[in-house]
Amino acid sequence: MKRRLARIKAVQSLFQVDMSGTDKEEAISNVLEEDETKDAFLERLVSGTLENLTDIDEVFLNHLQNYKLDRVGNVDRAVIRMAIFEMKYLEEIPVNVSMNEAVDVAKSFGGEESGRFVNGVLSKVAETLRV
Repeated sequence: MKRRLARIKAVQSLFQVDMSGTDKEEAISNVLEEDETKDAFLERLVSGTLENLTDIDEVFLNHLQNYKLDRVGNVDRAVIRMAIFEMKYLEEIPVNVSMNEAVDVAKSFGGEESGRFVNGVLSKVAETLRV
């Protein structure tokens, strides 16, 4: 599975966990097509994001202006959480790659407005993390 597809599947899984409280393994299983198998990168994104969610949400909240976490769209919230996990914990992936991938995923699910919002938040996050 290519990383782009793994990111899309991770966002879908994180969305399910956030919205319905679905177990992460079930959420991952739900987003896989019949011919797909769970990928190590997909597992790492979902598990890592959920395991570090408190820290990730703290970073997220510190970079929102005039918003509360529950006002952020559900898909945008999943995309930003995953991107913050990548940016903060996966040092082998350049920050700009994580940001660009997150913006592209946000655009594919929510359109240009989502892409701009995600880019704005992640740009602020990037200033405070490794660059």
